[in-house]
Amino acid sequence: MGLVLTATAALCLWIILWALNVKAFDGILVVAAIMFIAYGLWNLLPFLPGRRG
Repeated sequence: MGLVLTATAALCLWIILWALNVKAFDGILVVAAIMFIAYGLWNLLPFLPGRRG
């Protein structure tokens, strides 16, 4: 669920940046960076101390 919310927020940010005359490709790069960070954290969280069963 967290990745879906992150993707939604990132795409909303892309639309806002595009409306503020930031080039669409630059906005997509920001969105891609946010999604890569979110996916990396999603994969890392189960291995942190206190998260194992």
